[in-house]
Amino acid sequence: MALGELRGPMREETLSWLNRMALGVPTQAATAAEAHDRLMLTKALDLSARLRQPVSLPLDPEDDRVG
Repeated sequence: MALGELRGPMREETLSWLNRMALGVPTQAATAAEAHDRLMLTKALDLSARLRQPVSLPLDPEDDRVG
């Protein structure tokens, strides 16, 4: 916060969250489950690129390659 106003890249996300909490206005933010799904997909894409081969989902967190 600068000079009593939200600034920077988090401004819109913060205002969206505040409107959701205070007014019940729908938000475009992902749910926790959706965010986790996208994170696992991103990790799979990265692993596949590093290995230069397809990988199966869901990733096994015990797999040392996932890191």
